[in-house]
Amino acid sequence: MATRSSKPLDGLRVLICRPQPEADKLALRLQEEGAKTRVLPLLQRRTLPDTPEKRTLIMGLDLYQHVIAVSPSAAREFIDYAENWWPQWPVGLNWYGVGSGTADVLREAGLTVTAPLDGYTSEHLLALPKLATPADERVLIAKGVGGRELLGQTLQLRGARVDNLELYERSCPKHDPETLDSALNGFDPNAIIVLSGETLNNLVALGKNTDHNLEHRNLLVPVDRVAEAARVAGFEHVHIPEQITPDGLVECLRQFN
Repeated sequence: MATRSSKPLDGLRVLICRPQPEADKLALRLQEEGAKTRVLPLLQRRTLPDTPEKRTLIMGLDLYQHVIAVSPSAAREFIDYAENWWPQWPVGLNWYGVGSGTADVLREAGLTVTAPLDGYTSEHLLALPKLATPADERVLIAKGVGGRELLGQTLQLRGARVDNLELYERSCPKHDPETLDSALNGFDPNAIIVLSGETLNNLVALGKNTDHNLEHRNLLVPVDRVAEAARVAGFEHVHIPEQITPDGLVECLRQFN
């Protein structure tokens, strides 16, 4: 007699709209918990070419008191670029990751990293005591082109001297109609994972005319700001995981199974 699987996500169909390589890594983690997954990246990244401005910032790395990576992608791009100039990391710097995943990338490079214990946003990072009074201290922020400016603007208001090291740019991948139809209508996901506002915008732009049930599907988003944008776009079932780590996403997805 067949027995029902005890895996928490057994049979749940999850569409993952994260960029690569994060999308495939998350898919494997969800599959371990029994989910059926489909990957439809709605953001792609391109490393920016080297420039004299970038070289000036990275060659002066030892002049900063604080270095912040805003995402795992920013951390990876920073490490890849900085290691060309710094075979040994300068001493005396405070390193930060916005979220545990970002911090882990930096730690893998041998750095001692501070990250919020109970959150993964710029607001959580800005609440750290080390960044409360950075007057006249220099801060380098590793990031992509565009994105939120809250972190740098707030630190400037607190008196810090902030430089942005832009390492990559984001764009929406080109998916043909057949790919979109297969991922949305054919796969018929029980839940869609969308972990940025830009990804949400691309989902709406590409998916609304393809999937007439799109607004009725469960949508996992990272923060209140993106949740509100999703509701304004018409989504009826918007969920914010307590953590956007793989374990946090698994826990949130359990409710749909």
